Amino acid sequence: MPERRRGAALEKALLDAAWEELTDNGYARFTMDAVVKRAGTSPPVLYRRWSDRDELVRATIVHILKEHRLDIPDTGSLRGDILTLMREINATRVRLVTVMSVQLAGYYQETGTNPSDLRDPLAWGRKQALDALFDRAVDRGEIKPELLTERIKSLPFDLLRHEILTTFAPVPDHVLEEIIDTVFLPLVRARTVAADSIRMP
Repeated sequence: MPERRRGAALEKALLDAAWEELTDNGYARFTMDAVVKRAGTSPPVLYRRWSDRDELVRATIVHILKEHRLDIPDTGSLRGDILTLMREINATRVRLVTVMSVQLAGYYQETGTNPSDLRDPLAWGRKQALDALFDRAVDRGEIKPELLTERIKSLPFDLLRHEILTTFAPVPDHVLEEIIDTVFLPLVRARTVAADSIRMP
């Protein structure tokens, strides 16, 4: 007789089942009954925790982001840190990026939300971790803090996500290096020279 699941173990099993449903069938065909069947449980068990499918979808994404939280590298250089992190995302997160952007398109349309609304900062912790990474680069004198806008900080990862969604496949390593060396690093290292020349009378 299989062991009865309770508490956190049961909730994890339900959310894992919901994630598999989203991955396999997308939001359009996502139902509470399908999750119940996949999880091998009963409807009351599911509905006691989440009242409808939209609430379950949000809980599922927060759960998955917690489980997929990345360790922030410390290679001794900003280039090495960003490249290591992008390689890890590229090797292990293509499915997650695809489901978040494509399979959940109907959810965003129906609820008026977008992927960033589902990225619970307390669950994911990416912003705080990346801020620490950039702070180390500033302390090493690699970059100037005044150049680090939030858009520039996220730029390498936004471009990586764009590349993944173009092919639904891992991005070649030379493209990752090109994003860092020809787009990102020039913005945080050399902008002051260009800006000063523009301001000259």
